[in-house]
Amino acid sequence: MIKINISSISVFVILGLVSVCCRPAGKEETEKREKRPNFLFVLVDDQSPFDLKTYDPKSSLETPNIDRLAQEGIVFESAYHMGSWSGAVCTPSRHMIMTGRTLWHLPSYRQFKNPNEPDSLEKQSMAAVFNREGYKTMRTCKKGNSYAKANEQFTVVKDATKRGGTEETGSAWHAKQVLNYLSERKETKETNPFLIYFGFSHPHDIRDGTPELLAKYGAVNHTDTSSLPPANAKQPPLQDNYLPAHPFFHGHPELRDEERVSGVWKNRDEQTVRNELGREYACSENIDIQIGKVLNKLEEMGELDNTYIIYTSDHGMSIGRHGLMGKQNLYEHTWRVPFIIKGPGIASGKRVKGNAYLLDVLPTLCDLAGIKIPTTVEGASLKPVINGEKETVREVMYGVYSGGTKPGMRSVKKGDWKLIKYDAMDGAVRETQLFNLAENPHEYLPEHGKSGEMETNLASNLKYANKLAEMEALLLQQMVQHDDPYRLWDQTAQDD
Repeated sequence: MIKINISSISVFVILGLVSVCCRPAGKEETEKREKRPNFLFVLVDDQSPFDLKTYDPKSSLETPNIDRLAQEGIVFESAYHMGSWSGAVCTPSRHMIMTGRTLWHLPSYRQFKNPNEPDSLEKQSMAAVFNREGYKTMRTCKKGNSYAKANEQFTVVKDATKRGGTEETGSAWHAKQVLNYLSERKETKETNPFLIYFGFSHPHDIRDGTPELLAKYGAVNHTDTSSLPPANAKQPPLQDNYLPAHPFFHGHPELRDEERVSGVWKNRDEQTVRNELGREYACSENIDIQIGKVLNKLEEMGELDNTYIIYTSDHGMSIGRHGLMGKQNLYEHTWRVPFIIKGPGIASGKRVKGNAYLLDVLPTLCDLAGIKIPTTVEGASLKPVINGEKETVREVMYGVYSGGTKPGMRSVKKGDWKLIKYDAMDGAVRETQLFNLAENPHEYLPEHGKSGEMETNLASNLKYANKLAEMEALLLQQMVQHDDPYRLWDQTAQDD
């Protein structure tokens, strides 16, 4: 007979269980726990937030993939590009994205000179920072009007300007570069996380959409200066704040966007504007289709749930709003940008105020990745807003357009109130606008003929004289704070 010592077995079992419980985590568990997030930064060229149903439910533009990002992530209601010292507004905007620095502190570029430019700033730009942390960085975007030294820091660069209506000449080309890059990662079994800068050349003019999408929005690529494009019931309706002309000159003589865009030129009639909106929408829907391809690829690779996706534009666009066509103004349709973020741990279907600038992108990416934010960065991480800890990262928004005659335009916004001032053409254009955006979100002017007391420019209304004075003082404060080198006609040195 064999005698079994029960107590010995118990000890053996207990020791075995302890051994199993205390065994180091397997490779798969460790990788899962230590896996760092990926980033897909999507930047489109010239898109007003109000083109999208996400920001204007009345819009006829169909973007199911962008809508999906908004439904599964967070929409920022108040995101801006800060401004420009150039008629090519995208240039400083993209410098701000890459460096996280404010407008007047950017690297010198052509006519803009910064005497206090940090040395080797490109080494503290987006790709360089993520390269040092072991990320694989890839970029596709248009060529030119950007921070070339920072763009060169990406380990894979596939840049080309693609504004045509075919697979090889339009937005599909940019998507193809990203899809090829992701396929190569899959084939080589790359495990390091990625940062992809997924930029498009559209809907910037020339807005040559694909034939089927142009037909969907009733638009044609009009090229005859002696005639108007045909009217078509499928074309998007005029915007609520459309005007056949801006009430005063914007202060930038011979500005290309307002005078020489093919198919538009100086025309602001209904047929021209609606046709151009149709062309814009055709290009924007094509962008949405290309984004969908990349999202599907990430899902197929099992990477989508571990990827932060940011969707935005370098600035907004007028296309008939306020009688303007370009991006060289500080109305909400142009100063604001769409801004949506989706990713691991981010709440679904949430809308926040934010008060973000595009220069907040770099510190936000760093913060979400657990990377130290470079000391050269002047923007703020949006992570506290994303996490629901704050409603905004700043209380006051400051805007600039100084690409034409100087000083140009300045704006300041706090709460519901917004001020825009114009000082151009050697003093020939001096205008002040005061809006309450809660009561007048479209920034209606007297020329719009609205009946509401606050649905107009309130600058000359004595009832709001104190608010005007408050906002003008706030504007000067912001100009001083941001090292704005100019002063407006009614600002003096002793006011600083």
